[in-house]
Amino acid sequence: MLYKLIAFNARFTHSCLALFYVRTALEDNLPDCQPEIIQYTINDPYYPTLRDIGSGEPAALFFSVYIWNSIYIQRLVVDLVRFLPDTPIILGGPQAGALTRDLNPEVSRHCTLVEGEIEGIEKSFYQELSDKHLQKKYNCSKVATFKSPYRPDDFTGPLKNRHIYYESSRGCPFGCTYCLSSSEKGVRHLPTSQVLKELKNILACSPKVLRFVDRTFNDLPERALDIWRFLVGRAGKTLFHFEMAPDRFTEEMFEFLEHVGPGRFQFELGIQSTNPQTLETINRKCNLAKLGPNVGKLLSLDSIHIHLDLILGLPQDERETFARSFRDVFRLGPHYIQMGLLKVLPDTPISKRVEAYGFVVCKSPPYEILANRWLDRNELEELFWFGECVEAFYNNRFFRSFWDYLRRTDEDIFSFFEALLSLCRKKNFFDLASTQELMSSLVLELTEGRPDKELLRELLIFDWLRCGHHFLPPHLEQEPLPKHKKNLWKQMPQNWAGVYDYKGRDEFFKQNVFIPFSEELLQEIGLSNETGTAYVCFQAKRESSVFRLNSYLHIPGAILGS
Repeated sequence: MLYKLIAFNARFTHSCLALFYVRTALEDNLPDCQPEIIQYTINDPYYPTLRDIGSGEPAALFFSVYIWNSIYIQRLVVDLVRFLPDTPIILGGPQAGALTRDLNPEVSRHCTLVEGEIEGIEKSFYQELSDKHLQKKYNCSKVATFKSPYRPDDFTGPLKNRHIYYESSRGCPFGCTYCLSSSEKGVRHLPTSQVLKELKNILACSPKVLRFVDRTFNDLPERALDIWRFLVGRAGKTLFHFEMAPDRFTEEMFEFLEHVGPGRFQFELGIQSTNPQTLETINRKCNLAKLGPNVGKLLSLDSIHIHLDLILGLPQDERETFARSFRDVFRLGPHYIQMGLLKVLPDTPISKRVEAYGFVVCKSPPYEILANRWLDRNELEELFWFGECVEAFYNNRFFRSFWDYLRRTDEDIFSFFEALLSLCRKKNFFDLASTQELMSSLVLELTEGRPDKELLRELLIFDWLRCGHHFLPPHLEQEPLPKHKKNLWKQMPQNWAGVYDYKGRDEFFKQNVFIPFSEELLQEIGLSNETGTAYVCFQAKRESSVFRLNSYLHIPGAILGS
């Protein structure tokens, strides 16, 4: 029998781990079945997708349902019931229960809800599936252990050119009231020996990205360290993604991470808020005293991409307390700051407090909050667009030294982004392509009236050229770059020890970009203490660091005319 196991991912590079577990369970219990994994995206055209799912006379359809795909799947289920009236539809995943409740009775009677882990489903399910006499609902028990559902041909088939998802544990040590994991007590860790064996098989296929879906990977620091040692010891260029608790790092972990090169690890650290009242209300336990020092140590390595999360609309969080959280997080200097609206998911503890918290919530997935007792709809909307401004201007490599300067000078960064947002609205920025040229022109305009405007303009130029450009946009250019190159050609020696000799001099000038900067700029970026203006050479090679910015070289005055 042909069973189609179907996922709708947010984008093509993603994959659905759950389907591979379902496939394994079906093959173990129905040896003669033919499970077929099919992965679409939520942006795929509807009619061809509907017909493709219905082709081949499938004996049953399995859907993995999440908040980002449930609306698409609900539409499909309604039409599939008409299109394939005798084909059972099995719905699983965290959003499956809510989707089932939203179906009308005529459609619902064709659907079966599976809640929990497929490994723990009652054995009668498989015979009833084969007979097409399924119950309306199956409750699966938790399993003590589980194993990776992947096999070698997956990586050249349904997982080709996709991120690979892997779990070494299930459950979460936290009980955050907005999370579905809050209903599950404790964490089940796979034996480290099993994890290493499964990872060895996966890495043999050289995936580009392997994402650990453990809710808190460093729940047990020593175990996490053992897995890291194994991963780094394997040859390859796979990028490993981990969700981590910022206060659960040990000195031994920091010592190990000093030897991890760029492009191997990235950490997503859930901050959510730095307001103690908010953290207490949502039952988020975090040692705030460790937050700054730990994140600072990670960032000082400049080899691990650090992603910090904040959530808009949490209880007890007013505009000013959220502003304080943003200032706290910006001060840490992460590579990425994510500001997402609170999603009040069905069946979570926080969803039972909607009236008490004054929540106004979108009826349909992803159930984003519209207002609460602490933020009215206008305040929350303003903070949403504030987050969109941060997403556009901060979460890239375009302005790294610019932000470092504002951080070092203790700028009121919340007010800065508020002013930037106001300017963006006047210029209809959010309706335009967010190019580096457009964004740098807006930042320059915003800083026009400041006493440090000339230094800020130079920082924008420095950042622009660090991104690999060989020209300056009109709003930043004062003198053509070729003019500076021509001047230096005449002044610099035939040989510069450690940089070029007379044979490589032509190539040095051909490949690189040259521009003079003020003494103030040079000191700001830590290049020189010499007085007056000096040249900087931006080289056609990238640094070994998180953002892989182009390297640069100070040309001291002593070298000119020598």
